Amino acid sequence: MVKIILGALGLLTLTFLVFFVKDYFENKNNLSKTSWAGLLGVGFITNFLDTLGIGSFAPTTALFKFFNMVPDRIIPGTLNVGDTVPVVFEAFLFIAAITVEPITLVTMLAASAIGAVVGAGFVSKLPEKKIQIGMGFALLVVAFFMLAGLMDWMPIGGEAIGLTGGKLIFGIIANFILGALMTIGVGLYAPCMALVYALGMSPRVAFPIMMGSCAFLMPAAGMRFVKEGAHDRKASMGLTIGGAAGVFVAYYIVKSLPLTLLSWLVTAVVIYTGVVMLRSALVSSKAKVDKVPSAE
Repeated sequence: MVKIILGALGLLTLTFLVFFVKDYFENKNNLSKTSWAGLLGVGFITNFLDTLGIGSFAPTTALFKFFNMVPDRIIPGTLNVGDTVPVVFEAFLFIAAITVEPITLVTMLAASAIGAVVGAGFVSKLPEKKIQIGMGFALLVVAFFMLAGLMDWMPIGGEAIGLTGGKLIFGIIANFILGALMTIGVGLYAPCMALVYALGMSPRVAFPIMMGSCAFLMPAAGMRFVKEGAHDRKASMGLTIGGAAGVFVAYYIVKSLPLTLLSWLVTAVVIYTGVVMLRSALVSSKAKVDKVPSAE
């Protein structure tokens, strides 16, 4: 079953890569002016963190916003397109290394992918203000889950490696929703980990489920964003290349890090970025109101 899952993931990713690379070279003369060094660095750092279970979407959004690297409107698409290959790399590593009951793994992965396809078609057409509001609240939700883990508010999980009955149905529905939320830039790792813990599964099982979920949903969602032109092509390529290197270093070379301190730092940055996103939406709304001609 693991070989079938990884084979299907490989084919899906190859299809995505053909789609993504073809689009990139067709538009290579119309790329953003952001430096390659900065984009590769962001990809490396955030996917390094991703492999350690911290997540990449929120830190990447924070860096994009802080350094003004990608317009707010196309950040969700850039995240989904650019982080696809690094996340697939992670999924291959963790699905092969950690045992999960096949029905649970397959159904939850499929649910997240379907949710992403549905969500991507909707999000790619949203105006910038709604993207800012959605990402602002989403980042604060992710920060809550991260804070809950750091403060031991979340359930500690159990020993199960699979789900049955009502718990399985609940897990499938929840992962469908998380897959759809991924398309507005909500990282799946923190809420998926909380879901796995709450359903009484082993904390180790969270890694192949959350990484596999992202790996299956992101090529599908990424192709929708590429088709709609709703991503920064240069930033997406930078995340892809730098991110793959970050995953390799984190998994094969780094053995230990002060993850608690690092997690607190990332949580603080995520909260700050969420507030800045909401403030940007508010300022945008105020500017439009100020431009409305007076009736006098």
